[in-house]
Amino acid sequence: MAIIIDGKSLAKKIRMELKEEADKLKKKNIYPKLAVIMVGDDKASKVYVKNKSKACEEIGIQYEEFLLDANITMDELLNLIDDLNKRKDIHGILLQSPIPKHLDINKAFNRIDYRKDVDGFNPINVGKLVIGEDCFISCTPFGVIKMLEEYGIEIEGKNAVVIGRSNIVGKPLAQCLLSKNATVTICHSRTKNIHQITNNADILIAALGKPEYVKDSMVKEGAVVIDVGINRTEDGKLVGDVDFESVSKKASYITPVPGGVGPMTIAMLMNNVVKAAKMHK
Repeated sequence: MAIIIDGKSLAKKIRMELKEEADKLKKKNIYPKLAVIMVGDDKASKVYVKNKSKACEEIGIQYEEFLLDANITMDELLNLIDDLNKRKDIHGILLQSPIPKHLDINKAFNRIDYRKDVDGFNPINVGKLVIGEDCFISCTPFGVIKMLEEYGIEIEGKNAVVIGRSNIVGKPLAQCLLSKNATVTICHSRTKNIHQITNNADILIAALGKPEYVKDSMVKEGAVVIDVGINRTEDGKLVGDVDFESVSKKASYITPVPGGVGPMTIAMLMNNVVKAAKMHK
């Protein structure tokens, strides 16, 4: 039976450490502050934003929310980002996705000052990650790497397989693993013989958004399995991209859903805000 990687307790430990760092900054008259922009009325986004504001409150990070109408123009969104870029009291800017389809999210990410881009989506931060320079790393991939490190799971020299190639998780996560000297394969919807590839993985990461897609037949005995997915079934149950019940009997380590990667994503966002405040001074 696999060891459960407890993202909830690990995230709590990280938040406590960040609170100490934020307190030290305040003694130097630096008050870390996050601005969150939400466009429209997406229910899931509302939950995520609420969790982020709670984490800020717990750590002592100031928080300002900008709730915009779904019919806002692209120019209005960019003008708000420009205003927040100029404000010296704001260290981190986060644009909650998804945003309405008539708006260009990449254009918005490009507009956020890379020094305030705590989500790690600005092309400058993406480029810095690729060439190995210090940067803001996208929070979910950052959280996954932190989990592996905290549990003493070796990455160097291991075969790591990432299922999913999104700009938010799959691609930056592959880059993070590569920088830790893993041999990385990315699988996606066009990949042939996916079972053959996943069965060779020492570390298997599922980030494709399909409920319980990864079955035990896809997993090598003793593999480390990280489940990034969050899906709601028809009966309202929250499940990941991994069939936890069958895979947990075969893996050496596994993350649960909920209580795995999710809390770590928010903890890494808080980490990035504190880092931005330190850089700003």
